Amino acid sequence: MRKKIIVSVTNDISTDQRVHKVCQSLESMGFEVILWGRKLSYSQVLHRSYTTKRMTLLFSSGPLFYLEYNFRLFLILLFSKSHLLLSNDLDTLLANFLASKCKGIPLVYDSHELFPEAPELIHRPAKKKIWESLERWILPKIKHSYTVCHSIAQFYKDRYGIAMKVVRNVPYLSPSSSAQTSSKTIIYQGGMNPGRGLELAIEMMSYLDDFKLKIIGDGDELKALKALAQQKGVEHKVEFLGRLPFNDLKAHTEQASIGILFEEPRGLSFEYSLPNKLFDYIHADTPVLVSSLVEVKGIMHHYQIGELIRERTPQSIAKQIDEMSQNLSSYDFAKAKKELNWQNESQILEGVFSPFLDKV
Repeated sequence: MRKKIIVSVTNDISTDQRVHKVCQSLESMGFEVILWGRKLSYSQVLHRSYTTKRMTLLFSSGPLFYLEYNFRLFLILLFSKSHLLLSNDLDTLLANFLASKCKGIPLVYDSHELFPEAPELIHRPAKKKIWESLERWILPKIKHSYTVCHSIAQFYKDRYGIAMKVVRNVPYLSPSSSAQTSSKTIIYQGGMNPGRGLELAIEMMSYLDDFKLKIIGDGDELKALKALAQQKGVEHKVEFLGRLPFNDLKAHTEQASIGILFEEPRGLSFEYSLPNKLFDYIHADTPVLVSSLVEVKGIMHHYQIGELIRERTPQSIAKQIDEMSQNLSSYDFAKAKKELNWQNESQILEGVFSPFLDKV
């Protein structure tokens, strides 16, 4: 009989690439995987090799959302047969921790970010303190954990004395695409939340003739960004494509000439972030123009895959984009793709989970 693991996350599971890859790896190891997420108005029908379930909640944001989600998740975990639990991020950890204690089964924690250090919490000290208190109470008690980059792992080691493994959020290594690249297409993929630098991206389009900016994703800033594009008179140059399935997203990325990552160092969560879009760009052979964040800068210095932003002004960035578009063949992605892929990272993941195949 296969060992059953319940994986939980608060987002819509259809677009979470990291959780999907983890579930695939766990299944290939021999686990029976059940993934719990949240059903939203735009949730797509899923066809996965592992079991997926989504709960419909009364609240969609704020304290009541987190309370309702964790209460319902706790009941699900408590009364579902399982041998192991995997919690994704701090907003699922309370329910998982309590259920693991009640049932006496192991818990593994995947920290996708420095949750209490997110930009949304910088000016909300009361909410930030609540998340920090939860983290301070539970994390030192977690025996098995991993995260997305070395900076976050070091942060938690310094703060709580825990040794997190590092499993980076990179794509599978696959043959290069034959998709035709447009020398005048810029792509952004990811969330539309404060600190992503998307205002800067839209403003730079005023200084780029014949270029098109494709923005793929969703978030709280979507309406404001569309208004900004109209205000700047560049709405004909900026295309908002919304959320896309993995395969559709990949096709757009492969056709783009330059991928952008303009995150601002607002708080340690962004400063230490290593966004998966950076690796998606790399595996699409798409040169990147990126912010000088700690982890991102390390990748850029190690591989010849693009440029760091020289000056954060619309005019300067537009000039840099134009220069890059004239030298696309000067970038080399072979080494980066060979080293930064899920086939390699999944070996670290196996080191975390394989002992449970015998123990639980």
